[in-house]
Amino acid sequence: ELGCTDSVPYLDRPPSPLEFYREWVSPNKPCIIRNAIGHWPALQKWTLAYLREVVGPKVVSVAVTPNGYADAVFQDRFVMPEERQMPFMDFLDIVEKRVSSPNVFYVQKQCSNLTEEFPELVCDVQPDIPWMSEALGKKPDAVNFWLGESAAVTSLHKDHYENLYCVISGEKYFLLHPPSDRPFIPYELYQPATYRVSEDGSFEIVDEKTADKVPWIPLDPLNPNLERYPEYAQAKPLQCTVKAGEMLYLPSLWFHHVQQSHGCIAVNYWYDMEYDLKYSYYQLLDCLTKAVKVL
Repeated sequence: ELGCTDSVPYLDRPPSPLEFYREWVSPNKPCIIRNAIGHWPALQKWTLAYLREVVGPKVVSVAVTPNGYADAVFQDRFVMPEERQMPFMDFLDIVEKRVSSPNVFYVQKQCSNLTEEFPELVCDVQPDIPWMSEALGKKPDAVNFWLGESAAVTSLHKDHYENLYCVISGEKYFLLHPPSDRPFIPYELYQPATYRVSEDGSFEIVDEKTADKVPWIPLDPLNPNLERYPEYAQAKPLQCTVKAGEMLYLPSLWFHHVQQSHGCIAVNYWYDMEYDLKYSYYQLLDCLTKAVKVL
């Protein structure tokens, strides 16, 4: 029940709250939902020209990296992006290639940045997904806005949230692993660090010396090093494309790696997971995996 599927199924309509909880949330199964956000004004309005007009010169947070990998393992560090404060229109100049840059830019701040940094856009979507809020008996903890270049990649990881990921324009490409693949997915501890721009414009990696080490997945699922991580050959990834107007339900504790088409715009809703039997199951599997590696 926690991962026995060969593909991500499609629903042609949003489910009822009870149906969604019984068929998808409780068994921890992903699905792509069509016709769930077709009534949002954002689907017609959110062109880059419209965003430039509405948000314009406002200063927002943008993740900047030399290679497109933010929050990822690089040179034996867990490296976080430079968080640059810049006018939104300057960011759009880079996305639209009016200005060239050797670096990769991504609006991806995951602290409910839609409501905190882009309140002008909230009226074009919804503050929550009503049937999900009713199914879980709570409102989302965060609503996030995503826009970036095709070179921006989200490394393989998991979240403790029930995630509804809605694509407004373009496409998102997800590679997914169920929680039951945990024994085959490597974790290691890494010194946390941050990209910082030097005076000459190059990036340097600066250690966060007072921070604890971060457990992260070093493996690239698109090009896995099976000599170093042979167990990964037993994992069973699923791949799916979420197109404009579609919504992916990404259950809590599912591992995911994400790519996108250039200039893809998306909004996602994070609902805190229930720390129930699913969580206990995952914790047991995680502990057993670690214990076997010690033996």
